[in-house]
Amino acid sequence: MSIVSDAGAIFAAFASNDAWEIRNALEADAAWYVGAVFTAVAGLAVLAIYRAIPLLDRHLERTIMVSSYLAIAFIIFWGVIDRFVFKNQQPWSTTIPPLLFMIMAWFGAAFNVRLRTHLSFSEFRTMMPATGQLLCLILDAILWFTFAVIVLVTTSRVTALSASNFQIVLGTDNILQWWFLITAPLAFVLMSARILENLFEDIGNYRAGRQLIKQAVIGGDV
Repeated sequence: MSIVSDAGAIFAAFASNDAWEIRNALEADAAWYVGAVFTAVAGLAVLAIYRAIPLLDRHLERTIMVSSYLAIAFIIFWGVIDRFVFKNQQPWSTTIPPLLFMIMAWFGAAFNVRLRTHLSFSEFRTMMPATGQLLCLILDAILWFTFAVIVLVTTSRVTALSASNFQIVLGTDNILQWWFLITAPLAFVLMSARILENLFEDIGNYRAGRQLIKQAVIGGDV
């Protein structure tokens, strides 16, 4: 089948809302093309929402990260009390925290792309002329966007596989794994918005003659 027909099958599968059809459709190579377009379009849409609602721009990922962390801490804290005081243990107390940790890590990665706290060789780049700095920042955007597309497509396939097999979280009766797994492609849609946000900011700074490379601070503000 051609790329166009495979892409059409992907859209039809999502429209059917059938996990089995989605799983089969995403196996095609067209998933990479559809995923790239979706990542870009969805990233622009999220960026527009960020600009319309600055509160989300500043706090969305951090709120998810802190909420996940607090949920993990509460489950572990109560698990210790439940085990050593009440001589009981919830079977899901050791399976849900790792899933929550992954959510925290995924959304944390998106937020730290915005803060530019990942490896960026800033000390070396500050010695380059403005044009060289901009080219490095554009290369960063290309590499991060490629990474986002790869993760979005692969985790979407895993999510569809899990949903089609009705996989449940170990230790529970009716909590499905895909409810947690689907947060991975969602997190990388947010990452694509941060990538585009940084890219547009860098181009604007270059045209205005402003500083391009700044010292990144872990836990800093946007």
